[in-house]
Amino acid sequence: MRKTFSRRARVATGATVLAAVAATATAFGTVSASAGPGAAGPAAASAASVTSRATTTSTHLTVDAAVKAAQAALDAAEKENQRVTVAVVDRNGNTLVTLRGDGAGPQSYESAERKAYTAVSWNAPTSELAGRLAGAPNLKDIPGTLFLAGAVPVTAKNAPVAGIGVAGAPSGDLDEKFARAGAAALTR
Repeated sequence: MRKTFSRRARVATGATVLAAVAATATAFGTVSASAGPGAAGPAAASAASVTSRATTTSTHLTVDAAVKAAQAALDAAEKENQRVTVAVVDRNGNTLVTLRGDGAGPQSYESAERKAYTAVSWNAPTSELAGRLAGAPNLKDIPGTLFLAGAVPVTAKNAPVAGIGVAGAPSGDLDEKFARAGAAALTR
């Protein structure tokens, strides 16, 4: 048997539900999507503005600079008939550009990116970081890293702003030589 409520009971129940929803919305600071510029109350609240002491500014390598560095590294490798891939990552380890040279092996793409990420993360060439594994072998277990020679950090005011990684040459020393050529192109 189904009970039916009077119209008056339905209106009273609906009003109670709407009041509860409105109270909850106010308590949690929700804002109506249809609130216009003249809306009053919580919907009219503006974004908080923090003091300059609560923020930081960081320097990032431009895409043009990343392309210039990657091309310089690739050119240096090609002069020595080496088939490599070059990756440039930003301060946060995000890939800005990757150039795969003609004939570079399929593994070189990911290796170059991971080397670049590792160099910028520790602000040190990966050849130096590879040596640290003897004292801290678990470093190699950090996701996204590759502790093989072949990458260098790029700094501005002694803070890392990018990493350049190269992979595919017969040795990490050659990869790192080409990465250094890429970094040097940014100082010209």
